[in-house]
Formats: sequence, C-alpha cells, structure tokens
Amino acid sequence: MQFKTTSIFQPMSLTSIVGKLMIPRQKKIELHHTHQAEEVQERVMRHLVERAKATEYGRNHAFSSIRNYESFANNIPVNSYEELKADIDRMRHGEANILWPGKVKWYAKSSGTTNDKSKFIPVSPEGLKRIHYQGGTDVVALYLRNNPQSRMLDGRGLILGGSHAQNYNLANSLVGDLSAILIENINPLVNFVRVPKKATALLSDFEVKRDRIARECLHKNVTNLSGVPSWMLSVLVRVMELSGKQHLEEVWPNIEVFFHGGIAFTPYRSQYQQLITSPNMHYMETYNASEGFFGIQSDPEDKSMLLMLDYDVFYEFVPMDNLNAPAVPLAGVELNKNYAMLITTSCGLWRYMIGDTVMFTSRNPYKFIITGRTKYFINAFGEELIMDNAEKGLAYACQQTGAEISDYTAAPVFMDEKAKCRHQWLIEFAKEPANLEEFAHLLDQHLQSINSDYEAKRFHDITLQHLEIVKARPSLFNDWLKSKGKLGGQHKIPRLSNSRKHIDELLEMNK
Repeated sequence: MQFKTTSIFQPMSLTSIVGKLMIPRQKKIELHHTHQAEEVQERVMRHLVERAKATEYGRNHAFSSIRNYESFANNIPVNSYEELKADIDRMRHGEANILWPGKVKWYAKSSGTTNDKSKFIPVSPEGLKRIHYQGGTDVVALYLRNNPQSRMLDGRGLILGGSHAQNYNLANSLVGDLSAILIENINPLVNFVRVPKKATALLSDFEVKRDRIARECLHKNVTNLSGVPSWMLSVLVRVMELSGKQHLEEVWPNIEVFFHGGIAFTPYRSQYQQLITSPNMHYMETYNASEGFFGIQSDPEDKSMLLMLDYDVFYEFVPMDNLNAPAVPLAGVELNKNYAMLITTSCGLWRYMIGDTVMFTSRNPYKFIITGRTKYFINAFGEELIMDNAEKGLAYACQQTGAEISDYTAAPVFMDEKAKCRHQWLIEFAKEPANLEEFAHLLDQHLQSINSDYEAKRFHDITLQHLEIVKARPSLFNDWLKSKGKLGGQHKIPRLSNSRKHIDELLEMNK
C-alpha cells in the first residue's frame, strides 16, 4: 500500500532565518542600553586609547598615562577638522600610524569648512566593521525585532549611494561619499539582496544615475529602501514616470520599509505617504554620517533614536549655551538640553566636534533627537533659532494649509536705516499653500510658541519684524547644488545660516 504524505514543514524564508540569528544581538543591545550604558562607554574609551597609544598622536598626548575619563579629557584637546587636517593630509599621502594604527586607504568626503571646500574623514578597516557596518546590521536587527512578520530580505533593497574616485591621484588613497565607500567594501553576498548593480550605484552624475537606477529596479522585487529622503524621492518619482503607475506599491507590491537619514524626514513625510499608500509601509530613521554611525530609531512610536553605545565610538557632549564649558561624558548629560556632540572613534578622530547638535529625551535607555548643526542656526538678533525649531514650524504650517515642501533655506535680513530686520525664508514647494501670507503667519506664530528667545525678539515687532517667505522656482535647489558639483549623494542644503552667502546665491538664480 502506498501512502500520500504532505509535509507540514515549509521552507524558512531568508528573513526569518536572519531574524533568528539576530536574537542574541537584539538582547545584547537591550542589556547595554538599559543596565550597562556608562560601563560600556568606559570600555570603549579604554579600548580606543589602548589601540592608538603607539601612534604619533597617542605618543604626543601621553595615551599611556590615561587611566580614566578625567585624564582622557585632560590629555586630549577638543578638535575641529582644522586641528586634525595636517595629520589627515599626511595619512592621505600614505603615512602610517599617525592618528590610528596602520595606513588608512579610504576617506569620506564631507562638506567643507571655512578654509576648505571639502573635509576628508578617515575610514579605517576597523571603523568600517565596528562602526558603519555594525550600524547597518543593527538597523536590520531592530527592525526585525519590531516587525517579526517582515519579509524584507526575501526581496531586494534599493540602496542609494554616492560615488568615489581616486583621491587627487594619490596612489594609495581613495575618496568619495561614505555611502559609496560602504558599497565598495561590502560583503559580496549582500549584492544578492540589493540593487542597483555596483557600477550604477557608484556613478557620479546623479541625473544619469537616477534614470539608470529606476530602469534597473523597475521590475525587481524591491522590499526596502535606504538613503537620503530628498534624493530617494527623486529616484522614486522617476520610477513612477517609467511605470505609469499611481502608487509605488503597484510597482513593488512587497515594499515595506524606508531606512532614512542624512536630513530631517519631516518635510518629505507627506509626499512619501502620498506615493506609498500601503498600510504595511514603515519608516525608520538612522543617524549615520561620514564620521560614524550613531543612532537608530528603535521604537516606531517614538521619533527619538537610540544612541548606539558599543561601537568604536566614545561620546562627549558640550552644552550649546556655553561652548566654552567642559565637555561631559554620557553620565553627565541632562534631558531636554541642547548639546554639541564630540566623538572619538577607531577612524582616528579624537574628541572631534562633529558639528551636529542633539537633545536627550531619555536616559534609560539613552535616546535623543537631532536638533540641528552647530553652524546651522540663526542668531543674528539673539533669537537662537535652530533647525529643530524650523522643522517643527514648517511641519505645523504645512499641516494647517495642506502645503508640501521640497527644500528650503533661511537667513537674516540685517537692519536697514530704519532699524528694521527680519528672517527671510526661501522655500521650494512641492505643493503650494493657497495663501502664502497665511503660511508665513502660521510659521511665525509657531516659531514663537516653541522658542521663547524668538518670541521675545518678535514682541510687538520691536526688534525683529515678521518673517518673509520667497517662493523658489521648481528645481532651484537642485540647480544650485549642480552648479557646485554637489547634486546627489549625501550633499545637503544648508537650512539655516547667520550668513546670507548661500541664500543670496540662490536668490540670484531664482530670478
């Protein structure tokens, strides 16, 4: 007699297999963040000092005598890029054991300083593995923890990166966007679950790249997206143009998550929600920069991010209201206070002021929001307007009027002969408000409600007059970036500035 049998076991998906493999890491993250945060950071500090004590920088700053945080802070000065630039230049020319043991081949190109067009951030092999790639792995681990039914790894991930090229013809030095460096050095197995192909991903011409990515990905099973919201949106718009569809899930039925970072998502959220209407779509913010990978949104209901503590990054914080005050380690931070962040990493950045500002929303675990940049604020008249204020104000005005914003920048209009002054906002709308004056009024009122300094300066229009909004023509900001060779990649629009340099250039192109 023959029996017909039916197996009750179904083959496991790649996502479920990876999800099970990541359970130990998920538990370790929870343990480190709820019970061992300060101890973990202490170990990171000691590890970095021990590894680099024989380098030139380590010898010059007596790393061998460092025993605790106090001696660490006493021996090593706070650094900007200018203080480390000479050493980084030597490293780029092939010198070894300068800021970090051995030679460093890769350098992430970042926006420049007052003295240079670009910064070149060292990316060591240890930094790649123990900071950048660990961050990417943990993003997946935390997403799968929150979404156990996910099938994201059973399809392809659309990863939008920049490009790289030889570093000014230096034989042993390569430079490019961090995203391109990550793609170039990634485990080859990852290429089976990502698109586009590497040659396309590393193209330098964003307009050519945008079209090729859209065509390559159009008929793939794309389940997840990773990139900067503004540039990813541009690619997705091209996908929609080629497909003729109305919503992205009609092209990619299994799309489920966008891992975004680099710039605030708030101005783009409504546009993504219109483009992707699937109730199964998720959004997860990450804080990864050329200098390191620092934070992950671990709870979909909480916009704060978890500070990642057990990478090769040691954190310190300087209060923004007194940048001359001593830095404090993690244990010394206060909630709801604006800090400039210092990092020490296995890429050879020592007590490096990264230029970002953060505010802690929780200490157990340590969670934070990005509030802006140390150089991206307006304080021409004592108003202390930061990017977090701007994003919240614009979000409110958009919500009240149904408007949508593509890009913006703002700067002061300084006092005229009648002692009149104001803030000038140049805004490119994806969807214009019916009444621009109403939008400006709502923005102004909300900024006053969330920033007491701004409110005080606006009182009775005595010090600061009502803000002005100038409508930007379509593609103005992209054209401006293109004119500077910065279209695509991880390049960002300077949102707020005490200087009129950027906004005047844009206004000239807006005529």
